[in-house]
Amino acid sequence: MKLTKHRIVVLGAGYAGAFAAGNLARRLSPADTEITVVNAAPDFVERMRLHQVAAGHDIARRKLADVFAGTGVRLRLARVTGLDPERRTVAVTGEDGPGELPYDTLLYALGSSAAHHGVPGAAEYAFDVTGLGSALRLRERLADLGEGGSVLVVGEGLTGIETATELAESRPGLSIALAARGELGARLSPKARRHLREAFDRLGVTVHEHTAVEAVEPTRAIVADGTALPADVTVWSAGFAVHPIAAAAGLEVAGTGQIVVDRSMRSVSHPDVYAAGDCAYAIGESGRPLPMSCASAGLTCMQATAAIIARLTGGEVPVTGLKYFGNHISLGRRDAIFQMVGGDLRSKPWYVGGRTAARLKARILQGAGWGISHPTYGLPTRRRRLDPAADRAGTRVAA
Repeated sequence: MKLTKHRIVVLGAGYAGAFAAGNLARRLSPADTEITVVNAAPDFVERMRLHQVAAGHDIARRKLADVFAGTGVRLRLARVTGLDPERRTVAVTGEDGPGELPYDTLLYALGSSAAHHGVPGAAEYAFDVTGLGSALRLRERLADLGEGGSVLVVGEGLTGIETATELAESRPGLSIALAARGELGARLSPKARRHLREAFDRLGVTVHEHTAVEAVEPTRAIVADGTALPADVTVWSAGFAVHPIAAAAGLEVAGTGQIVVDRSMRSVSHPDVYAAGDCAYAIGESGRPLPMSCASAGLTCMQATAAIIARLTGGEVPVTGLKYFGNHISLGRRDAIFQMVGGDLRSKPWYVGGRTAARLKARILQGAGWGISHPTYGLPTRRRRLDPAADRAGTRVAA
């Protein structure tokens, strides 16, 4: 009897998926593992910088074929259309048409997109910055708009704040407003909240607090009391939603549609499936679900890959930290806020702001981009071999 190669399939090549694939390739022997990444687009997308793309800035594009060249990771450019966890197959469609991809271990990292919450007109008329294509469409629309147009950003979360301030700084001829369901910066410490408001005032961003947008039309947004807010362009940043593929496949999911995982990021209903990034419903050290964020993608990705490697090689599954330290919010290119949070996810009294925080954010973005571009950096001379007796759900054995 001989063991055939264990097929690891990673769905999605965002921050979580690309890093996970490189980490697995760096630490597992190619003699008995086969790693495939499935992604719809040929380039790695720096999602944390898409608000900058929308504002007209250019960022370097990294082709995934170049990223994974020489690593042993196989790249399949295709869109995931379905999942059959009983047969351990993924349905995909690409340039060569529809097909199936079998796996022994699956890492589900398909990320998220804009959540429209059923608001009439939001999907049809609003733009967003959750993907490169949508950010470029917004960029083109703003270029067509010219000077003097009005832009309404809906949502007071990190994405909404970063988008509104970036647009205001880069396109000073536009009238920028933000609609917040509650108070702007409500989760920040009092001093950080004042810093945020001062930045909005400096950049000329109008804030409509306690304003719930209930409909989006081509040139305006309608709020709960019937008031119409003028908007030649509406940018929707009122939360994220995951694709329903996991739920449709029968995996246990939370009310958000995220895959419910244990402490090792393993699906509680299907042990050969792991999840990382926005699509993982993971409980952090605070006892609460980790928020959808790049920081959470890093935490869940490290835990998932460590668990996969340990179980395939017969080692003890390590427990990596799932502590959310804080929020880093860009306020244009020369200002930012870094707000630390405690174990209960409440903001601590102090924060870092201004150019110091902006430089720190720039280094974080540069580091994340470099890490993706060098997925197998520090490749060990001997990578770990699989243990035939290890806990490997779905491993195939051939005569």
